[in-house]
Amino acid sequence: MTHQPRLFDRRRLLLLVSFLLFAGFFATTLFGYYVSKQAIRDAIIDQDLPLTSSNIYSEIQKDLVRPVLIASTMASDTFLRDWVLQGEQNVSEMARYLDEIKKRYGAFSSFFVSEKSGIYYTSAGVLKRVAQVEPRDAWYYRVRAMQEDYEINVDPDLANQDALTIFINYRVHDFSGNYIGVTGVGLTVDAVRHLIGEYQQRFKRTIYFVDGQGKVVIFGNRVDRDPNLRAAAGLGELVERILKDKSGSYQYQANGDNHILNVNYLPELKWYLFVEQNEEPALAEIRQTLYVNLGISLVVTLVVLFLTHLALSRYQKRMEELAATDKLTGLLNRQAFTIFFDKLVAEYRREPRPTSALLVDLDHFKEINDSHGHLSGDRVLQGVAQLLQDGLRESDIAVRWGGEEFLLVLRACDLAEARRIAEKLRQDIDEHVFAVADKKIRVTISIGVAEYDGSELPDQWINRADRGLYSAKNGGRNRVGVVLFPD
Repeated sequence: MTHQPRLFDRRRLLLLVSFLLFAGFFATTLFGYYVSKQAIRDAIIDQDLPLTSSNIYSEIQKDLVRPVLIASTMASDTFLRDWVLQGEQNVSEMARYLDEIKKRYGAFSSFFVSEKSGIYYTSAGVLKRVAQVEPRDAWYYRVRAMQEDYEINVDPDLANQDALTIFINYRVHDFSGNYIGVTGVGLTVDAVRHLIGEYQQRFKRTIYFVDGQGKVVIFGNRVDRDPNLRAAAGLGELVERILKDKSGSYQYQANGDNHILNVNYLPELKWYLFVEQNEEPALAEIRQTLYVNLGISLVVTLVVLFLTHLALSRYQKRMEELAATDKLTGLLNRQAFTIFFDKLVAEYRREPRPTSALLVDLDHFKEINDSHGHLSGDRVLQGVAQLLQDGLRESDIAVRWGGEEFLLVLRACDLAEARRIAEKLRQDIDEHVFAVADKKIRVTISIGVAEYDGSELPDQWINRADRGLYSAKNGGRNRVGVVLFPD
């Protein structure tokens, strides 16, 4: 039986949500209830502000990890690299690829800049040609010269009316490791600003980002402050110390009030996260809303957990079906194989065991469609898929590879055993009669067999199995072709 890969661990996620809700609401509120004014003040300095800052920092990191993974996938994408190495001939192919990235992952923008031609491609096509004399292209030459694989940078997006955008710029190398350009995605800064606004409203804090020169770059909403913090009353004299320390808690006097400030440095953005609170109003509000907060916290926590449980259950079930299952045959699809292959490689590294691939193709399937109709052809495909799956072990997987092709991955199975299984599957299907409506249809299959060598990419492994399939086809079909390990 084939097991679908899980998109995420719902139980662990619910436990994490429970922990954050209870820690954020109850721990802080109950602590403040049983302490004096001095203890409340200490809680603001030691717990409330750092907790708020950590929550925001975690949310920012969560929002950035996925785009970085997307950019990394783009940088290693075979299509993108092949397209560049083949001379960047069809711009519409690149535009369509970048547009698909935007739509699939919900990115604000996607791009590729070629080192060879200097052309800046977006989902709309060619945007411009970068040049060293153009100040707005300085980012490209900075990325080209850096040692790291990627950077996260904030710039106006020329392709989107100069909207302030967080870019993930990822270096691209060809198959020989030679640098060929930069690719990546952009996220609108409005998303970060909206997140800050939500936290300001919830925690009654002033939240903003500051760059390495001590200038405010993003506010959750407008505040009455000069963007140059060195000119801010009370805070200005602390700026140099804050930039040097990079994180910590600080206090300063302004307009007769005592302000408490917590700072965290975000290395991904090279910014400082400032979370600030005026002490006196905060103490008064905590006293007045203590019991209300306890009741609201309990209700909100239970409701959020209940709704999260329902939403995640439905979402995970639906997404796993869409992402992993071929609609016609019920087998896994190629996208699911990508996830499975990563797990297979991890298992192989922990405990190397022989693993083989069978690439199966129906012989003369077009004649079945032409003679009996596509509906009958679909029924035959379903029947073949069922026979293939029935002939596998519990640990094996079956994938609808495309058209009339199927991919079978056999765990703990060397080349000789894989060939025996392939011959058995071929014979079973050769002897089977498919009853479709009032027709009896017989089909045969050809199979290519290849054992994983422990270091191949998935395409290299499957290509060897495909060569075996090609050999079987050329040998007269209805047979098995075996390909040995690569040289």
